[in-house]
Amino acid sequence: MTGPRRLGADTPEELGIVQAAVEYAYDQDWSDGLPVVPATRERTDAFLATTDRHPDEVIGRLEPLRREVTVETAAVNAVMAGCRPEYFPVVLAAWDALMLDPTTAVGAWQSTSGPAPLIVVNGPVRERLALNGGGGALGPGFRANATIARAIGLLVRNGLGVRPQVFEQATQGIPGRWGMCLAENEEESPWEPIAVDGGLAPGSDAVSAMLVRDTEFVDNRHTADPEKLLADLADTLGRTGALIFEHAAAGLVLCPEHAQLLARAGMAKEDVRRWLADHTRRSVADLRAVGKNGLTDLGGRGVRVDRPDEERSGEDRVFATDTAQHLPILVAGARNAGISSVVRLFTSWPRISARVESCPADVPVPLSLVDPEVEA
Repeated sequence: MTGPRRLGADTPEELGIVQAAVEYAYDQDWSDGLPVVPATRERTDAFLATTDRHPDEVIGRLEPLRREVTVETAAVNAVMAGCRPEYFPVVLAAWDALMLDPTTAVGAWQSTSGPAPLIVVNGPVRERLALNGGGGALGPGFRANATIARAIGLLVRNGLGVRPQVFEQATQGIPGRWGMCLAENEEESPWEPIAVDGGLAPGSDAVSAMLVRDTEFVDNRHTADPEKLLADLADTLGRTGALIFEHAAAGLVLCPEHAQLLARAGMAKEDVRRWLADHTRRSVADLRAVGKNGLTDLGGRGVRVDRPDEERSGEDRVFATDTAQHLPILVAGARNAGISSVVRLFTSWPRISARVESCPADVPVPLSLVDPEVEA
């Protein structure tokens, strides 16, 4: 009788080798705080075999540190993150999508707000890799979601050299710094996927990515009136604590129930954005009360003394435009409650999604990466 046996450290000697490799990675400061998978030559080559891109191709630079990363650097960090080889084309597409944001090359990664990449995957690749876009889409428990996001984080750390309390200057940071990767729930969305807003055809294997400052929940299972739901969303979007510059940018991760409620009212994503841009405002009095009723010389909000008291009844518009650049919308989560999320964009979304290149069908997977069949 034969059967599969999990490949692992079955003897004290093997366990010692694995533990030593993990500790070595800690000693070299390669880890994000969790154990990493040793990136052997064999494992790294298995990842590189999933792409036609040359290992030495430069895929990102950070000029202030004079650092650059290559396809091979990405493969090494994807191995360490715990990815499977077939995840690697998505890792590359996620990285490409992030590099389309000009702020990632100059100052975003080291910002005091500690922004995190939100990675959204569309297309059939979601099912092939078992990427979660349903219940718990922004939570733990799914290998592809967790390790693809972690690979990006390790690449920023080890490839670009951005480490906490060194070059990364986050005042507090956010818990999801390297953990926000999800599939869009295309099956329950009434609208075209976000990758279409990013310039790709429906059905494309694609990744959209944007840097976000945090996520905030909007729990509204209390109304079937679309305008009341939109008003609840607008209230969260217009929170004064999130208003840093003259105009804000934020995304909506709508649950299927909320998206379908709005769609039944005849609203497309464009209509939702238009309503929210028109109605998300803060009064001058509200802004004055928190010291944000004016603009500093650098464009940040501060007290503007040239506004007379009689203008207190006026309002400031939160969003510069009603486009996907400032208000991207996607659908994710389970259809079991009216709970959606607002994500605060670091600046705005460039509205360009990256295509996931097809993984060659005949990629050889080394035997050391699979569970061999042995005699029981």
